[in-house]
Amino acid sequence: MPSLSLGTRLAVIVILGSILTVGAVLAVAYNALVDDFEAILTEQQLVETRRIASEVEQRLELKLDVLSESAAMMTDGNALHSIAEINYQLNRQNLLRSLFPDGLVVFDAEATAIAEDFHVPGRIGTNYSDRNHFRRAITTRSPIISRPIIGRTTGVPLLSFLAPIQSDEGDLLGFLGGTVNIGQTSLIPKEMLRRLREEEDLFKVVDIENFLYIEGGPSPGKRIQPLPKPGADPLVDAALSGITFGTVRDKSGKELIYAASHLEELGWMFVRSVPYERATAPANDSFVQFFIISAAIGLVIALLGFVASRTAIKPLDRMTEKIEEMAKSPSTGQRLTANGAKETRRLATAFNQLMSERDAISTMKENFVSNVSHELRTPLTSLNGALRLLASGAAGQLPGKAEEMASLALRNGDRLHLLISDLLDFSKLTAGQMNVTLSAQPLAPVINAAIAGNIALAEEHVLSLSTEGLEDQMVVADEHRLRQVLDNFISNAIKFSPPDEAITVRVEQTVPGFTRITVSDCGDGVPKQFENELFERFSQAEVGTSKSIKGTGLGLAICRELAKLMNGEVGYFYDRGANFWIELPNNMTRKNHVNESARNTSRGV
Repeated sequence: MPSLSLGTRLAVIVILGSILTVGAVLAVAYNALVDDFEAILTEQQLVETRRIASEVEQRLELKLDVLSESAAMMTDGNALHSIAEINYQLNRQNLLRSLFPDGLVVFDAEATAIAEDFHVPGRIGTNYSDRNHFRRAITTRSPIISRPIIGRTTGVPLLSFLAPIQSDEGDLLGFLGGTVNIGQTSLIPKEMLRRLREEEDLFKVVDIENFLYIEGGPSPGKRIQPLPKPGADPLVDAALSGITFGTVRDKSGKELIYAASHLEELGWMFVRSVPYERATAPANDSFVQFFIISAAIGLVIALLGFVASRTAIKPLDRMTEKIEEMAKSPSTGQRLTANGAKETRRLATAFNQLMSERDAISTMKENFVSNVSHELRTPLTSLNGALRLLASGAAGQLPGKAEEMASLALRNGDRLHLLISDLLDFSKLTAGQMNVTLSAQPLAPVINAAIAGNIALAEEHVLSLSTEGLEDQMVVADEHRLRQVLDNFISNAIKFSPPDEAITVRVEQTVPGFTRITVSDCGDGVPKQFENELFERFSQAEVGTSKSIKGTGLGLAICRELAKLMNGEVGYFYDRGANFWIELPNNMTRKNHVNESARNTSRGV
């Protein structure tokens, strides 16, 4: 690794060592993980089948308990009620009928059917004493549930429930029977069946005495189906082998994890299986997660070593960041903390000296502007005073042309005096000492005054000044400062517009609550690369015009700061010429602009 640094080499070595270690551990642990997940999944299936068997058993006991309670209503304590009374009692037992939707029958003591809740041809008068469950009920005089049987008169697979009807002295008077057609009615709740059949899970209920599928046979449309021959369904063969859990491969070769539970009362076997991949998938996930975590830990260790090797150059990174910040924002002073290695401290000291010199130069520039403005104000005040005396006739009546020229000189002298004041104001703006007086101002007088103050300069450059959209709009602003902004925009437009073109001052509402004043010319606009610095102080762009563009470079910066003080904003965009705009609130309640995205949409920039 000849081109890599020492820190990088150490990091690579530690990472490779961590990966090899983790790989060795995973290779040993993977099989153990698979075995563990297989055991867990097998136990889950076993618990599930036992829970299903328990649920079915509870439902059977509930049916039998309700049947036993209802049996007492079929006697007056000495003998069975009349047939009419028995039929009445059967028809009013709604809960009982819901539990035994396939029929309720009352038998006498010899197991002959004497009443039923709905008519089945041939059932009344039929004797059932030859049935095993009847013989057991007669002998034990206790509630009985039969194994699955075929109905003698209905010919359908049934579960028969019997509850003895006894007199107060304990004599057997008869039986109350209920039937459930297991070919149509499942003893397993529908929600449980739906959940069991989700995804790739297999669930079967097998009658091990009659060799029937009660649930889960190969034909989806049928419930009761005969079991296939041995070898046709490996899952059923495994369950019937007496091994209640384990793994088996189906006919397609797919490996399954199965578990089985036996419900002795019915002679049913509940069998549930899931794909073997269900066990390997978590193991694979755990393998991947463990690998990722271990790799991350190894990487952290490597990074710690790498960081230690780079500690000496961290101060350099911080210095670089501060220097970049200074480059992005020259007006923000930065100082570096002189700590760390000797070389780093020396570099920080040198940079701080450089920053001190930069600040000194910046302060000198600002002082220069302020001092020059003060020095110009005194002679300019005397000059304007003299021009004002001449224009007023104090020195005698002037010829018409001379009077006109003196008035023009006085207007421009006043304007120059205002610009010098603006230079002084900029010092206040940068120091945060500028105050403005905000009030509701009609726009028309301010804009008309700005045009009148610049009309002579415009005529001198063969340009025309006009307004568009100017009506009776009101804005919240400082009249003097708004005029200062407009004068700057208009004078710039005059400087950079080609002859015989129009300069337009347009008034419009771009977003609710704000009015925009845009000064548009037909010039070449600002170079694209200069747009981001347009409103920075001491910034000027060369645009290839032959007109004088000498200035301080403070005009647009002053406009931006004044707009902020008036709760407004300035901006620029190019559309067949330069367009400088200022946006101000319409009333005193609108102190802040709407969000920038709304402004960009309205500007069409």
